[in-house]
Amino acid sequence: MIPFVNLTAQREAYRKELEMAEKRVLDSGCYIGGPEVQALEKELSTYCGALHTVSCGSGTQALELALMVLGLEPGDQVIVPDFTFIAPAECVQKLGGVPVFADIDPRTLQISPESAKKLIGPKTRGIIAVNLFGQCAPYGVLRNIADQHGLWILEDSAQAFGATQNGKKACTFGDISITSFYPTKPLGCYGDGGAIFTDNPEYAEKARLLANHGSRERYRHIEIGTNGRLDALQAAVLRVKLQHLDEELERRRQNAKVYDQVFAGLPGFTPQAIDAGNTSTYAQYTLLVENRAEFIRRLDKAEIPYCIHYPSPLHTQPCFCAGHAEPTTDASCPVTEKVCTQAISLPFCAFTDVQKIVERI
Repeated sequence: MIPFVNLTAQREAYRKELEMAEKRVLDSGCYIGGPEVQALEKELSTYCGALHTVSCGSGTQALELALMVLGLEPGDQVIVPDFTFIAPAECVQKLGGVPVFADIDPRTLQISPESAKKLIGPKTRGIIAVNLFGQCAPYGVLRNIADQHGLWILEDSAQAFGATQNGKKACTFGDISITSFYPTKPLGCYGDGGAIFTDNPEYAEKARLLANHGSRERYRHIEIGTNGRLDALQAAVLRVKLQHLDEELERRRQNAKVYDQVFAGLPGFTPQAIDAGNTSTYAQYTLLVENRAEFIRRLDKAEIPYCIHYPSPLHTQPCFCAGHAEPTTDASCPVTEKVCTQAISLPFCAFTDVQKIVERI
């Protein structure tokens, strides 16, 4: 069976470097924090251009910490896209806020600024923009809207570390930004990991404080925080993979072109559009397929794996429905509802033999 993401091939490609990095950590006896984590944070900042980077235990944890840094309070409303993974809305609600679901652009599948603008009310505090499938959200328009209404922007770049918009790299568009290092991400470790990025030194200091049980010095806790630390082994793995990231991203773009050549002109198939000025990490290669059930039947027959990102709008999830949470909006999200019936992702990474898959199809 073709792997959906070929992590085994990636490890083989960098095996010597990875084993040296792993041995360095294991021999050091320093397994949480320490010089590996500090070096990684500096290298991540240098790569993306953010002044401050604070690593943490996962992308979801990065979202939660970022919302705490931004001062989210119970009852505050935050606009989130209806078509994405649950984590942004989940973290808002977990902290007592109210996620308000915005529709998406039918071409790029990113949050729709027009939909978001209509949802702004007296309790709205900010917008979480998700760089879905590796492409940056429309930050120019979103920033104008946010500034007009005194809102912050949290950039969820869990799928897009390394992407660009008009020459500027992802993780630098929000008042605070986050990414994930889950193993299947374009830059992934061997477990969970994440990071927070900001140019605001006060935000960075508070994020670091909260990620260490609200403490700057041992047994003195200024605020209620959490255990949000990244372990040194994950940091060492990420430092190796970061050196190869640009090369991998170029291979991802070339693989996407192979898929595009097949599907772009095929009736009933629409690849996710990449907006002018954007480059994508292609965290997934996602299509909209009019007859998804038939396409799945053919993929199964050809023994080609697939994933459906995402099968239902977030606003229909039981945890956000009436009886479980405060109603967030009376508006529907028709584009999201349609896309959830059509979206499908094909095997994809820098080590995927896309030509072999195309031949099978």
